[in-house]
Amino acid sequence: MSEKFSFDIVSEVNMMEVDNAVNQSKKELLNRFDFKNSKSSIELDKNEKKIILIADDEYKMKALRDILEGRLAKRFVSVKILRYKSQEKAFEGYIRQIVEIVSGLSSDKIKELLKIIKDSRIKVQVSIDGVKIKVVSAKKDDLQKIITYLKQRPFSLPLQFVNYR
Repeated sequence: MSEKFSFDIVSEVNMMEVDNAVNQSKKELLNRFDFKNSKSSIELDKNEKKIILIADDEYKMKALRDILEGRLAKRFVSVKILRYKSQEKAFEGYIRQIVEIVSGLSSDKIKELLKIIKDSRIKVQVSIDGVKIKVVSAKKDDLQKIITYLKQRPFSLPLQFVNYR
């Protein structure tokens, strides 16, 4: 009887690490000379899963995004989780930008992943299990090939490979 091996593909965000990155960004904001006497800020709304950036001008908004992305990268959180909304005018001429934190695989992203796996021509069985994709094969090597193949492909969300059995 042949044994089956499997793993799940998910796209999850560690909100604790995002919170830590935002807190470190706030500290850096306080210490930077170019933000002295500025009302620029970075706030995390955990319930809504979004980050609110407020800056004096376009230059400071770009610097805020760079600070945030740098701190996320240092905490090994992919910047692919960030979806920047368009900038809008805030109080007294300031600029506000909402940054959504994207987690989970939508049905469109699942379909896109299924197509990528099918195009690989590696013999595995794929099934959708809620917000994750289960990949099953009789050979562990085929599962490793799929993981390597997906890591090499550009994808708009960070992927994690879990429950490897």
